[in-house]
Amino acid sequence: MKRWGITIPLTGVPLMEHRELIEQLPDLGYTDAWSMETAGTDAFSPLVLASQWAPRLRLGTAIVPVYTRGPGLIAMSAATLAEVAPERFVLGIGTSSPVVVSNWNAAEFVEPYRRTRDTLRFLRSALAGEKVTEEYPTFSVSRFKLERVPEVAPRIMLAALRPGMLRLAAKEADGAITNWLAASDVPRVRAEVGPDVELVARIFVCPTEDAEAARALGRLMISSYLTVPVYAAFHEWLGRGEALAKMHELWAAGDRKGANAAIPDAVVDDLIVHGSPEACRERLESYVDNGLTTPVIALVRTGEDPAKQVVALAPR
Repeated sequence: MKRWGITIPLTGVPLMEHRELIEQLPDLGYTDAWSMETAGTDAFSPLVLASQWAPRLRLGTAIVPVYTRGPGLIAMSAATLAEVAPERFVLGIGTSSPVVVSNWNAAEFVEPYRRTRDTLRFLRSALAGEKVTEEYPTFSVSRFKLERVPEVAPRIMLAALRPGMLRLAAKEADGAITNWLAASDVPRVRAEVGPDVELVARIFVCPTEDAEAARALGRLMISSYLTVPVYAAFHEWLGRGEALAKMHELWAAGDRKGANAAIPDAVVDDLIVHGSPEACRERLESYVDNGLTTPVIALVRTGEDPAKQVVALAPR
């Protein structure tokens, strides 16, 4: 089955004004709606609404941070969504970043690989209805048992960028979720998870034929994200270390404007899909051609009506 996803909620659109668009998504050819969790809506609430507005959509979190909720609370939230959207919910979990975890949520960002692995293992047991008492390497749980066990446990995917987490996703989870990659990067990521694992990627799409405006927006986003250590390491692994070295140097020196200007056009064009809706669809298809299972559009706000842009970006 060909999958085509959209990130909800759309930036700048009130949550309850999404209903008409979300109801249309399956008929437009969208198969998935994925949420995210940074400092906007929580990951679960938009999907609860979407589960009732469009009962054919598959719904996923990309992602729920493993540090900002306790393990039991993640299990409870996932079980609730699995109950209202049986067999249509995918729980995506991951580390997030030190900014979100420590600066905004007063939690320690330590041992991210092991914490993600331990949370995955706990959730497997808890969502199966088991009573869990376990001393995991990064936390302990005593006598936790869900009171409302979903009839069908949701699939669990891991946010993964580099080989260690990608291999963990392939070995113990039901798929891998990644982002900030070019279509040409997909084969390298696919090689780490193998041919049969679902690979989901959020792809930033700016549907405008004003290339300079799209690049200006893209530079702001790239300098904000790719200066975070985990993303810097990801792009070093992907081979962009040299291309992004000047950006990192200027960013570290506090020169934000200079850092933005130092990002080459070629990097922006690789990582931000822009152009006419038809050109954007072709670029998204190239990700699939290179081994991506599920492209998830993250619409970059341009000032145009985002609902109309979602319609224009629907698969043909």
